[in-house]
Amino acid sequence: MRIVIVGAGEVGYHIAKRLSSEDKDVVVIDRDQAALRRVAEQLDVQHILGSGSSPRVLEEAGIKGADTLLAVTDSDETNLIACFFANALAPGLTKVARIRNEEYTDYQDALARDILNISMVINPEVETVRTVLHMLRLPGVREISEFAEGRISMLGVRVQAGHPLDGLKLTHLRQSFEGLRIVIAAIVRHGELIVPSGRDAVEADDLVYYVCETSEVERTLQRFGLLRPSAREVLIVGGGHIGLRLAKALEEDGARVKVVESDPARCAVLSSRLARTTVLLGDGTDQELLREENAPRMDAVIAFTGDDETNVLTCLLAKSMGVRQTIARVNKFPYVPLIQAIGVENVVSTRLSAINSILHSIRRGKVLSTVSLQGDEAEIMEAIALEHSVIVEKPIRDLDLPRGALILCLMRGDQVVIPTGDSVIQPQDRILILSTRGNVPAVERALAVRLEYI
Repeated sequence: MRIVIVGAGEVGYHIAKRLSSEDKDVVVIDRDQAALRRVAEQLDVQHILGSGSSPRVLEEAGIKGADTLLAVTDSDETNLIACFFANALAPGLTKVARIRNEEYTDYQDALARDILNISMVINPEVETVRTVLHMLRLPGVREISEFAEGRISMLGVRVQAGHPLDGLKLTHLRQSFEGLRIVIAAIVRHGELIVPSGRDAVEADDLVYYVCETSEVERTLQRFGLLRPSAREVLIVGGGHIGLRLAKALEEDGARVKVVESDPARCAVLSSRLARTTVLLGDGTDQELLREENAPRMDAVIAFTGDDETNVLTCLLAKSMGVRQTIARVNKFPYVPLIQAIGVENVVSTRLSAINSILHSIRRGKVLSTVSLQGDEAEIMEAIALEHSVIVEKPIRDLDLPRGALILCLMRGDQVVIPTGDSVIQPQDRILILSTRGNVPAVERALAVRLEYI
């Protein structure tokens, strides 16, 4: 599989890193010499200095023989022009574009069908806002992802000493929590991701990921002692595009919202576009301002400026003032485990959202969505079980899946199934499967149609 990536920034670099580790043929294009040098020095991929919006450069990258174009620069216009020329040079190519401007995304259907034949338009800001809204609705949860049009959820919860899961051996899970239909997908312990078996036990301070039917989320949290009131008074620091999106969404949800923004011109824009939100001119790291605005009594403080360090400092300051929940936007991936270690557990990344959205477009088999765990240590894929793949018509315990791969959940029609080893996957079942990074190619092969049926 040959993949051409336009853009060597954080998103392009990390997608190239992931795909090259899976032995895919990757070409990265960028006009920034420093960004391309990082790719050349650290990744085993082809790299080309130039603009991805140039048809000559695209031809040099082998666009006519490629399977997929990923246009993921920070410029919507560059991404669109790259797709325009790719469509002219290789009409059957799968094209994925990262586009953030609402003036373009409002015409997403036209871009996809009528103009550029773009296979997928990615707007990571929309997914990031959705993630934050989930976190505010369920403050006891550190991470949450949804699958199957919202019917299935995966939650990450921190296990404190004395928690009902503390010390529990997974073979005793169903006995200890009778009637609770969940499966433990992964455990993160001291920064290491564990794909558990029944012999494993949960320990205090573990981050535990589990999967359940979305309608059961509140009941599972209640059984775990983690169900808390949702956030209704929220302070947002940073009124850029994503801060504005979030404030609008919270207004519609009936929350009381304040936005702190340091740019007077941007404050004027925010005031004109928000109906009930209080817009404040100031610095979110100003302790006196936060006290004046009663931040310590807020349910949540969300730091969404464009600067990672400012966001982390704001959250730490808010926590020191007694704020119950803080959420930081962090786009530098190496920062995430460090930030969580110092107490800012709720972290979101628009770039990681973009990577998750893009990955499923290049997975083999009928993969519908993907979510990364613990950076890129593991991946959860939502896929349709194809009739002639090796995973159908036999008990799960007999599937020849590699160690580090785990079937988490099935959806058959409208029924959500938490599987056992005796469960049998049927064609057209929607399945959730977890795989460690090194096993993704083997899982892809299992999801694809066997060669004799192609």
